Amino acid sequence: MAQQVRAHNIAVSRDGYAAGEGQSLERPFGHADPRQLMSWAFEAESFPGRDEPGGSRGFADLLVREFHRNVGAEIMGRNKFGPQRGPWTDEEWQGWWGDEPPFRTPVFVMTHHPRPSFTLSDTTFHFVSGEPAEVLEQALAAADGKDVRIGGGAQTLRQFLDAGLVDTLHVAVAPLELGAGSRLWESPDELEDRFRHDVVPGPHEMVHHLFWRE
Repeated sequence: MAQQVRAHNIAVSRDGYAAGEGQSLERPFGHADPRQLMSWAFEAESFPGRDEPGGSRGFADLLVREFHRNVGAEIMGRNKFGPQRGPWTDEEWQGWWGDEPPFRTPVFVMTHHPRPSFTLSDTTFHFVSGEPAEVLEQALAAADGKDVRIGGGAQTLRQFLDAGLVDTLHVAVAPLELGAGSRLWESPDELEDRFRHDVVPGPHEMVHHLFWRE
């Protein structure tokens, strides 16, 4: 099977924001509460780091497990990697995830400011510039025949969507409004000219949107 470009478990508010304003070291999602945006995933039995019994083993758990299946590389935007802007003033900062990032693959961080690659556990971070298609070409080569995941944030994912480079997409819409921040869409209908689209209601008024190319 040919390599695919996938985006999974992208959480947005009802008004389409994947993160709020005012991102900082202490608040990676700005004024948004990730516990509200991602509550459906935290309840899944397979969610990484879950240490409480009784997690869901239904549809949400299937989506959480799909996150890692056959993925050989990830692409993310700089704002997902960390809160710094402009030239790197602190290369001691190595991301939100500590010594064992959850990716377990090469990760390509899109940025206009070069920085040496580094490895934490089984994840190597590369800092790259270029158009989405150019970065994707690097990631597909590094994935060694497996798929490439577009990890976010919203603006980076939207660049790949608008360039027609994404094959499958899962977005979970949380029942809250943020009013401002990093926006993926005004409505999921914006993508219906290029994907098939299924809508799956979840618990607690969550709604899952699944998109795929024919």
